[in-house]
Amino acid sequence: MNREYLSVILVDDDEGNRIVFKKILKELKIGVKIQSFCNGENLMEYLNSQEALVPEILFMNYNISMKNSLECLLEIKTDFRFDNMVTAVYSEDLSEDEIENIFINGANVFIKKREDYTAMKKVLSEVITLNWQYYTSGLNRDNFIMKV
Repeated sequence: MNREYLSVILVDDDEGNRIVFKKILKELKIGVKIQSFCNGENLMEYLNSQEALVPEILFMNYNISMKNSLECLLEIKTDFRFDNMVTAVYSEDLSEDEIENIFINGANVFIKKREDYTAMKKVLSEVITLNWQYYTSGLNRDNFIMKV
């Protein structure tokens, strides 16, 4: 891993959400390189391609089209190439059962999406900072589970 920045993939159908996430991530003190996709099918096509660069962290909206987030998580979980990639799923409103199902299917992080920009920036900053600490200190990613 290049220790100068974190490589991030963002998947969301909503262009407005992608713009806000990118703006927040670019404002963080940790360098972040962002690649984005508008649906799960495009994400998985990229990740399964020969030229794919596996990111350190994947942010994915729970409600994405063409291949939903749970299908993507299951596919990611079964491929050893993604063992070191942290997966973060976000949504505005999910039941506790749905959140538990996200973790069972392989997500490391669940983020309750905030409408307030400052609150969302704080949450993303916490997730990125903690992820950065895992990578730079050699902590075991298998133990990394977070709900914010």
